[in-house]
Amino acid sequence: MSAPSGAIPVAVAADRVQIGAFGTAFLAGADATGGAYALIEHTLAPGLLGAAPHRHAREDELSYVLEGTLTVWREGAVTEAGPGAVVRKPRGEWHTFWNAGPEPVRFLEVISPAAFAGYFRELAGLIPPHGAPDPAAIAALAGRYGLELDFAALEPLMARHGLRLG
Repeated sequence: MSAPSGAIPVAVAADRVQIGAFGTAFLAGADATGGAYALIEHTLAPGLLGAAPHRHAREDELSYVLEGTLTVWREGAVTEAGPGAVVRKPRGEWHTFWNAGPEPVRFLEVISPAAFAGYFRELAGLIPPHGAPDPAAIAALAGRYGLELDFAALEPLMARHGLRLG
């Protein structure tokens, strides 16, 4: 059976990276969408913060929750999103996300334009299996992608919500 005209080929399961208990599967990238957007699937273990508070200079993101409850912090406001909910994270706005629930969270992320999806693959290569990553390497990677990270807000946010990284 062939795919319908205009269908985007589905990525193979091997097109996935894992950063501790934060997973990313690449479903449709720039090649499949003409660079307009990327579609990825994230998984996030219970009690895990997905990223330091950050903002994008070039991308807009849209999250669609498949399973569990995704908590999103945007400019200081916290929203809990369950299955079927959509959360918008526009460029230029400080945000982060986490799983405060008892079960894993699985959500789709649309990133527009598509280039930022490569950040997760590159980040996975910078995170050692044991020990801390090189902060200068992380900062250089973020800079290449137009991503601003607020590491000063990381510890207070984790303490306030009982979260951990990776």
